[in-house]
Amino acid sequence: MGKTILIAEDEKVLRESLAELLVEEGYEVIQAGDGKAAHDVLLGRTVDVILSDVRMPEMDGIALLGHVKQIAPETPFLIMTAYGTVDSAVTAMRSGAHDYLLKPVQFDDVLLKVERALGFKEMSRAQRVITEQLAADSTFHNLIGHSKSMARLFEMVRKLSTVKSNVIIVGESGTGKELFARAIHYNGITRDKPFVAVNCGAIPDTLIESELFGYRRGAFTGAMRDKIGYFEAANGGTLFLDEISTLPIGVQSSLLRVLEEKAVVPVGDTHPRAVDVRVIAASNQDLQKMVEAGTFREDLLFRLNVVSIQLPPLRQRKEDVPLLVHHFLEKYTKQMNKKVLGITNGAMRAMLNHHWRGNVRELENVIERAVIFAEGREIGVEDMPFAVEGITDDASEDLKEALRQFERQHIIYSLRNHHYDKAETAKHLGIGVSSLYRKLDELQIPASAGEGEAVKQE
Repeated sequence: MGKTILIAEDEKVLRESLAELLVEEGYEVIQAGDGKAAHDVLLGRTVDVILSDVRMPEMDGIALLGHVKQIAPETPFLIMTAYGTVDSAVTAMRSGAHDYLLKPVQFDDVLLKVERALGFKEMSRAQRVITEQLAADSTFHNLIGHSKSMARLFEMVRKLSTVKSNVIIVGESGTGKELFARAIHYNGITRDKPFVAVNCGAIPDTLIESELFGYRRGAFTGAMRDKIGYFEAANGGTLFLDEISTLPIGVQSSLLRVLEEKAVVPVGDTHPRAVDVRVIAASNQDLQKMVEAGTFREDLLFRLNVVSIQLPPLRQRKEDVPLLVHHFLEKYTKQMNKKVLGITNGAMRAMLNHHWRGNVRELENVIERAVIFAEGREIGVEDMPFAVEGITDDASEDLKEALRQFERQHIIYSLRNHHYDKAETAKHLGIGVSSLYRKLDELQIPASAGEGEAVKQE
């Protein structure tokens, strides 16, 4: 079925002529003799584009637009006006009209603007889908952990998502600093605004200021055109400054001024440009020690450090290892279309005992590598790229705890995936409901989401 156009026009000849034109182009057309009739139509069904006159009896076009923004806010609204009432078109545009047509209308112009309006609607829908996907990928669904330390961090993320305060995230490489920054951004009030990530350590000192704040044409050799910086690109949203400890002292001073004045001055320019940006800075260095050493400005640290998040290394939350292993195994078997039958107890024990210097990033790489070579079998000790001493894939008494922990995490994972529906969870696990309840008791797993259960967020 073609797209539906609602025409609100009190001049019958014009209304019917427009309807005939649009029907010939394959559109379904609904005619309304005034704004109130059009409003009544919208209360009963949806349309794809509204084409409305400004001056009509009962309800004029501006009033109709106001109602449309309440009941069908995403429907493009085209306003028609005579030359003598152009001010009304301006008012309509300011009130949210998509475009306007001047009377006497040109049919080619009508078709062009209807087509553009439909394209805009589809683009908006696609953008909304992308935003939803980003939100799904970047909120808690990318953060995995059930340990107490992770539960506290997730609660901090929830609270920070409702405000635009600056944040510092401190943690070793591979602990997921950017994932936490994205979770803060996409889980709350900034989710439909830009998120711009900058690795400060990857930009040469001579370019960092122009990259952050932009530059004017001719500001330096090679500046062939104006260019906005990362701050303006992130306007309204979040700027993630990774490895902020690498910023030169001079740039730190400029950054402090931007944070205090909420405006940037591009290199080669003299006029400030207002920006509304929440800065999330990240570092794997102790910034307070850098302040004491004179390599990081204390006033900048104060300005950035409204809230500080300290990410624990993986070796301090070993109870999260089985859950992470399960997640990455599922991720890479799907991504590579590989059939891997699971993980041996010995391999799990080896990963529980390993000192993860690269943290979650290292663990992910280990699982990705193992999936490549474990086609049609379980991932075993021989698939571990690090030295494994005294651990084999043979069953033994000292593996019982590793198996118990893995079983516990697997059941927790299944419970959450099935919203704590015991029957569905038991079916997924291939056991009876009574057996599931015995496992919950034996492994000390809370039976519902409200009993202080382990927090799992992917």
